[in-house]
Amino acid sequence: MRALFLLLWLIPLIACAPAKRKVPLVGFVDALVDETLAEARKGFFQALADSGYSEEQKTLRVLYRNAQNDLPTLTQIVDYYIAQQVDLIATCPSVATIAACQKTRTIPVCMMVSPSPADAGLLDAHGNPPSNLFGVYEETWYIDTSLALIRQLLPQARRVGAIFNQAEPQSRNALRALEQMCAHLGLELVALPVNNSSESKLVLETLLAKGIDVFFAPPDNTVFASFPAIINSCQNARVPVFTSEAGLVKAGAVAAYGADLYAWGYQAGQQAARFFRQGSLQGLGPQLVNKRVRVYNPSVARQYGIEFPKEFIPLQ
Repeated sequence: MRALFLLLWLIPLIACAPAKRKVPLVGFVDALVDETLAEARKGFFQALADSGYSEEQKTLRVLYRNAQNDLPTLTQIVDYYIAQQVDLIATCPSVATIAACQKTRTIPVCMMVSPSPADAGLLDAHGNPPSNLFGVYEETWYIDTSLALIRQLLPQARRVGAIFNQAEPQSRNALRALEQMCAHLGLELVALPVNNSSESKLVLETLLAKGIDVFFAPPDNTVFASFPAIINSCQNARVPVFTSEAGLVKAGAVAAYGADLYAWGYQAGQQAARFFRQGSLQGLGPQLVNKRVRVYNPSVARQYGIEFPKEFIPLQ
């Protein structure tokens, strides 16, 4: 009788316990809808597929959500992944990485299109990143090379315009890099803050009214979200757009020196595949992006009469 009672008591517990998963479950969260950021996601899943992990082969399960540039929604998505006990949370870009690391210290988080853990404000009191964080990040020093393109290709330019989101750590870091490099190059930086993408167009019109010669698009989620409006306003004012994000060149920027977002995601996907193979984070951690490119948009370059050296790759 006692044995029967124990059996009946254990049945609901057994029924509620998660079944042992046959294939890894990934929760991928994009913070916003953006064609440029989508390249990183494509690279991530292609790297997994090349390593034998894909939904087509039934060797991987994926939960995909996009927060539509809404922070409460982003938080809900991360909470949902935690409740689903995913094996891995993949994050793009930085705001998603920060949200995931704030919510869990046990589920591995694979980041991409993010700044270093230090620049993202994710280090602990001892200077260490979260133990569950790995993936691929970028430093801000490469902005110097990107900005130097303006002096090289538009020697007559004097005033550089930029917008930045004060709430984003990587945006503030990028602004400091812009200030230092503009001073070094003898350029005047006119930078105005924005709180969200809905303000970008109005702030940009204010910048254009100040007589900027060129607009520089830094690594900033607000810039990503409002880039079509930025391009439209700048083209109407005949102000060329330079950037440190190679993916934005396809979207209408003149040129960039920076990480290829597809390759960035692919590098992160290779790390995720290694995690699945070995079943632990041993030997894994945040690593610097390993591929940067010099690219330009031929049709936009023609509009401004800019010719590019051979080392630049044309993108259309």
